[in-house]
Amino acid sequence: MILRKSRHYLLLSVLIGFTVSSCEKFTGDQTIPGYLSIDSIYLTTNYYSQGTASQQITDAWVYVDDEFLGAYELPARFPVLKTGKHIVKILPGIKKNGIAATRSNYEFYAPVQKTVNFTPDSTTKIGLLKTTYQSTAMFLWMEDFENVTLTLDTTSRSTAWIMHTEAGSPLTFEGNHSGMVVLDSIHDFFECQTQKEFTIPFAPVFLEMNFNISNSLTVGVITYGYTMLYQTPIITLNSTNGKWKKIYIDLSNTLNAYTGMTTFRVYMGTFKDQGLQQSTILFDNFKLLTRP
Repeated sequence: MILRKSRHYLLLSVLIGFTVSSCEKFTGDQTIPGYLSIDSIYLTTNYYSQGTASQQITDAWVYVDDEFLGAYELPARFPVLKTGKHIVKILPGIKKNGIAATRSNYEFYAPVQKTVNFTPDSTTKIGLLKTTYQSTAMFLWMEDFENVTLTLDTTSRSTAWIMHTEAGSPLTFEGNHSGMVVLDSIHDFFECQTQKEFTIPFAPVFLEMNFNISNSLTVGVITYGYTMLYQTPIITLNSTNGKWKKIYIDLSNTLNAYTGMTTFRVYMGTFKDQGLQQSTILFDNFKLLTRP
């Protein structure tokens, strides 16, 4: 549970969560801490090789001289029992699968390192920080809907299809186009999958996406073996009430849930929600990431 009286959070031993620590007792001779203030962390990318710089970095995982200090929801101000210059390393943190209880540092974003001069009873402001993708990040697939041809195919069961938003349309997230699906009483089921099958790696796999939906949307994977395949949902996204959101979906456990699976596709699907005459699904900037 997150308590709002404090923004200082620590790791729990069983479940990664955030707990209040405003009355933390310090050890050692120093009794008056200095304070570190972090406003936000933003992302820079090479668009052609890494795609959009859109991000949803919510937390900072902080190390001082390689000692873990804590995880803090941004913007944050927290005490540090150090005096003088020290090396501060900050790992960008996310809500994995969009769930607050599964906050973690995002291993595909590079740590930010600063030399900070701490003064007791004084606040050092770092302000805005910049991260990039790790050099080891491998982009298995990206789709930004800027090309006429798509790398997503609707399945034979789908009665709705993917369109491009019009250039200059307020429905577009960024660039010239986003992907759009319209569901109504006739076109009431949508399902698509990546054209390409990807080899299941011995490493974490995440799917990043921007979305703005008035209808629920399920995202999952289809895993393939020599004689079997499994279509497994991972998360169902709910209506965003007209707002664009960013999510980081962890595919790793599902990809390894069944023995003998060697390749996979990402899929999305939904029926038109009950009570809606028409609904719209907007998405953009799909990125499928892993590492060697």
